[in-house]
Amino acid sequence: MKWLALALLLAPEAAEAADCRDTSFEGASYTVCEVGADEDLRLFHSGPDGAYGSFRNVDLALAAEGKALGFAMNAGMYHRDLSPVGLYVEDGVERSAIVTSDGPGNFGLLPNGVFCIGETFRVIESRAFKKAKTACRHATQSGPMLVIKGKLHPKLLPGSDSRYVRNGVGVSEDGSRAVFVISNEAVNFHAFARFFRDGLGLPDALYFDGNISRLYAPSLGRHDGGFPMGPIVGTVVAKG
Repeated sequence: MKWLALALLLAPEAAEAADCRDTSFEGASYTVCEVGADEDLRLFHSGPDGAYGSFRNVDLALAAEGKALGFAMNAGMYHRDLSPVGLYVEDGVERSAIVTSDGPGNFGLLPNGVFCIGETFRVIESRAFKKAKTACRHATQSGPMLVIKGKLHPKLLPGSDSRYVRNGVGVSEDGSRAVFVISNEAVNFHAFARFFRDGLGLPDALYFDGNISRLYAPSLGRHDGGFPMGPIVGTVVAKG
């Protein structure tokens, strides 16, 4: 398997990795990676040669600084040219503006939201984020919201037959933990959201994407490959 071979190449470089584990909820399999606010979590999109497009390219860029990826996941929707859909902030610089209007597709299924990395982590509904003028060191917008202050997004249907491998992020109430999840099998939105709320006890959660969802978790020997991606979120660790 190609992703396993790549994982074996990359894994020795990482001095440590996020706390990743496989688990199950209501009969479905998930992989969960938890990151603390004291860890170096960043967003990555592009370098001098354009969009990174892959976990490997991000890891290679970090290697030039004597660092490596400890964990990574695709982190939001993107256009055909890999540019972010909606708000994207990297190292305090806004590279793409926030979008608060409704529209087609999952992104436009309001309320959508923003994952904000600052002194703590936050998942905030997009219009509230814009109104509050929230400052983030890194931020990515996606949609729909999955859990909003302990309640499921009102438009998620329990019996929906729209089933995909999905990924997203939830945050603890105090913002000290960001919990990244990818389903290991096709699930609908309602089941995915319930896992964040009822399985993990997280009051706010945001959907990143589906079908193209990917994870880099060297502690599990996992490196998902595929077509080039847009925004990527990951921890930065010392290169071993």
